[in-house]
Amino acid sequence: MIKKKDIRTLTLDDLYGSFEELGEKPFRARQVNEWLWQKGAGSFEEMTNLSKDLRIKLSEAFDLLPIKLDIQQKSTDGTIKCGFRLHDDLFVEGVLIPSRGRMTACVSSQVGCSLDCKFCATGYLKRERNLDPGEIFDQVVLIDRLARENYGIGLSNIVFMGMGEPLLNYKNVMAGIDRITSPDGLGMSPQRITVSTAGIAKMIVKMADDGARFNLALSLHAANDVKRSAIMPINEKNSLDDLAEALGYWYEKTGTRPTYEYCVINDINDHPEEAEELVAFARRVPCKINLIEYNPIGNADYVGSSEAKLYKFAEYLEKERLIVNVRRSRGKDIDAACGQLANKQ
Repeated sequence: MIKKKDIRTLTLDDLYGSFEELGEKPFRARQVNEWLWQKGAGSFEEMTNLSKDLRIKLSEAFDLLPIKLDIQQKSTDGTIKCGFRLHDDLFVEGVLIPSRGRMTACVSSQVGCSLDCKFCATGYLKRERNLDPGEIFDQVVLIDRLARENYGIGLSNIVFMGMGEPLLNYKNVMAGIDRITSPDGLGMSPQRITVSTAGIAKMIVKMADDGARFNLALSLHAANDVKRSAIMPINEKNSLDDLAEALGYWYEKTGTRPTYEYCVINDINDHPEEAEELVAFARRVPCKINLIEYNPIGNADYVGSSEAKLYKFAEYLEKERLIVNVRRSRGKDIDAACGQLANKQ
């Protein structure tokens, strides 16, 4: 049996060639392209301005492999955690976060993760495979539909802060972002997209060289190499010096300040000396800092800092004239921490 090609791996020019081979008029290729990337069609049957014969012909010639919304959990604060089932029965997570009139989608880039961060539930999952551009795109489409169904407005922001390390799936993440931002796709502004990395210095440089126009966040969580390596093994090959150099290059090339994500974990990274280390690191490159209230996970014994310690930490950074936001934990009554729902599956 000849394996069919996934139609979403074809460019528009490829589609024109394929439709010529099928004996169809070229404008049909553009119609199909619109169904795939502007309307987010999940099957050929949904392409209602095509004849039934053409839809049958397409289903015989190509695969269309959308992800499916398998599980959803809604928190009392309005956050919706999504479990998506892939065509090969693997599972990834996404989140809809409504806040102050904004609708943010948190999406995944890999099934599982290979980085073994000690405080992250996804770090305890085996990395199965990379998501392809269509699967990244589908998360955005499905979460946007949830936002419209539940809140009457579409997505305003996208963050790649779900399962996996985006820069270890660089080609597919960039292709997915291109589909999301293209006028022939969802037409979303790249300035409303943030890619978060655990810190792969050479790939940060490559993103800058490739003309990335989205925002960049670094999952920092400690500004001391020994402490950071203890909770984030990737730091052993991507030291803070290497990251500072790469982030400085990013800022010089793009003019965009990176954001440092810092989960404040009790007795791990919340002491006065760690605040001083963070100030010293933050002064190396113009940046913004998000202090994040930590969501505990079942795989480890870490707990979030008390509110008093969290705000004392924030006050010190502000006193040092850094740009600081405190991000409150969302979805505490559901499987809020990234990877918790997937671990259960």
